[in-house]
Amino acid sequence: MIALSVISVIVLLGVLIFVHELGHFLVAKKAGVGVLKFSLGFGPKLLGKKIGETEYLLSLIPLGGYVKLLGETEEDNLSEEDTQRAFLKQTVWKRMAIVIAGPLFNFILAIVIFCAVNIYGTPVLTTKIGGIQENSPAFSTGLRAGDVITAVNGREVTHWMKMADIIGKSAGKELKLTIRRGEGTRELMVKPSLVKARSFFGEEIDSYKIGVSPANETVIYRQNPLRAFWSSFEQTWTITELTLVSIYKMFQGVVSPKTLGGPIMIAQIAGAQARAGFMHFLLFMALLSINLAVLNLLPVPILDGGHLLFYVIEGITGREIGLKWREMAQQVGFVILVLLMIFVFVMDIERLNLKIFGDIARIFSRLL
Repeated sequence: MIALSVISVIVLLGVLIFVHELGHFLVAKKAGVGVLKFSLGFGPKLLGKKIGETEYLLSLIPLGGYVKLLGETEEDNLSEEDTQRAFLKQTVWKRMAIVIAGPLFNFILAIVIFCAVNIYGTPVLTTKIGGIQENSPAFSTGLRAGDVITAVNGREVTHWMKMADIIGKSAGKELKLTIRRGEGTRELMVKPSLVKARSFFGEEIDSYKIGVSPANETVIYRQNPLRAFWSSFEQTWTITELTLVSIYKMFQGVVSPKTLGGPIMIAQIAGAQARAGFMHFLLFMALLSINLAVLNLLPVPILDGGHLLFYVIEGITGREIGLKWREMAQQVGFVILVLLMIFVFVMDIERLNLKIFGDIARIFSRLL
């Protein structure tokens, strides 16, 4: 079990890091910028091979990666020929494109995974009713357990989530349900009632429901390539939006920072998803790829988003941010990143519920 978790997280992080750095690498090459190193992992080199001017590395610490570009810092001594291919000598728009390419490739990976999974098919709950709440709109209308809802207001529904979404967005207006009962088909009118529910973040929200629960019946739902491609964009956008809202809710205090997870938590989930099946593992990879892209685009110095912010300011003002200010920002960003890494590692240790590590975690918690 532990071995599977370790192998799963290595494969997972390896793919995500490779795709991210590949984005920087390919766009830099396309922009005519020299690439000196392409590394999976940080720290001491385990394996390496130089092809042309680029050295391809596999490094010891598999928690990241990097692409070292020619002329990435002002201290680099370059020949006149190399200066033309130096990163810092490129237009601000080229530099922005190189920086944003990493997160963009992570978004593309998620879209590709979702598209493939949508075409292959995923199990979904059918629209068969398993239970009816007493004194609910469904109960009053005459719906019964075992009924299958085939359409809402003439719109065909093939799985439970689509039906629930239509009902939830009804604003309390009366709906025409087409149901299949036994061998026959009939239509019933039902008016959803406003109830209190809990959002994904545990907040109390208003929701429209008719008082039915699904039967434990699933089918494989497959989409044609065109629909699957469009759905993959919708799924990627939904998770991106959810990630951004989660970060905002964390600053609001609605979501606890203790929900954050580090490499140990990722390894545990990756192992669990791998045991559940290859498709589950792929979907977790897509989810993590989107999270990686969003977090990298946050305007924190040292992350891609921090560099992008500097270049956006330069593009607007026409003047490069001074070296002193950039260095100060990088130091602040590095401290923030280290503190965040320590925090998520502490949370991981506490979740393991090991006494010796738990004591250490509590000490770190007090320091933070």
